[in-house]
Amino acid sequence: KPTNHVLYGEDIAILAGDALLSTSFEHVAANTPKSVPAERVVEVLRRLGTAVGAYGLAGGQVMDLMCENKEGVTLSDLEWIHMHKTAALLKVSVTAGAILAGANAEDIRACEIYAEKIGLAFQIADDILDVTATSEELGKTAGKDENTNKTTYVKLLGLEKSKSEAFRIVEEAKAAIAKYGDRALPLQALADFIVARKN
Repeated sequence: KPTNHVLYGEDIAILAGDALLSTSFEHVAANTPKSVPAERVVEVLRRLGTAVGAYGLAGGQVMDLMCENKEGVTLSDLEWIHMHKTAALLKVSVTAGAILAGANAEDIRACEIYAEKIGLAFQIADDILDVTATSEELGKTAGKDENTNKTTYVKLLGLEKSKSEAFRIVEEAKAAIAKYGDRALPLQALADFIVARKN
């Protein structure tokens, strides 16, 4: 199915994104049970703002755009981009529930480490799929990264080393929450799915 900017134009797609982003704040404020202390709700809202702001998604996207068709982009640059995009969004998603439930700082940090790792692994897997899957499997144009000269993990590390790196990072993610035993099984399974997915 074509994306919003193809169907409705870039201007409407941007406005739709703005509306969806605003709705995330509204959702947290309106739907968090009143029994949850206000300072926890405010902390989640602060983290959500950081995740999408200049030090999160927006900043990461700016850096991503600046690195397109640019020579000399390093692995460190690429990691910075994805830590501020995919990983930042996953970090607030994973930690929000812990914060609202009253988790301590150590448990919240374990959630952050897990989320950052699966965020990086997700992006590496995405880069791998861009060169190994078909457009039909992906539901989007395969090979797009190479065609636009985008810096990817596959471009910097090669296919096999990228696969190894994705699996290594997933193991680090799982280790960060291993102490929770069976209670962490859904998150462990999610981490495994990220590198096993076909689209």
